[in-house]
Amino acid sequence: MTALLVALGAAVGAPLRLLVNHELRTRYAASPEAGTLAVNVAGSFVLGLLAGHAIQGSWLAMIGTGFCGALTTFSTLALELWTVLEDRRWRHLTTQLTLTLALGLGAAYLGFVLTR
Repeated sequence: MTALLVALGAAVGAPLRLLVNHELRTRYAASPEAGTLAVNVAGSFVLGLLAGHAIQGSWLAMIGTGFCGALTTFSTLALELWTVLEDRRWRHLTTQLTLTLALGLGAAYLGFVLTR
């Protein structure tokens, strides 16, 4: 049953990630990195909300593991950072990594404290 809930959450999270990336790139001419940042920050916020509410069990599996796991993307972030590193674009690398960590942790913290 848990695997089915994870799959259900992922079935919503993965297409949402695709839509966010597509909208940012086509409507706002944003870089691919902007889409990755947006979904990672949003997923961090949702996980912060779940942690703040001490959600466990089936809901955590569906929303935390399934939805947030499919929405956020560490592998894409790693590839984007690697590409920038290979191109020796140090400022871009530093900016992207700093924004991801600061905004992601900040979003998770905000989600957590909003539930208190």
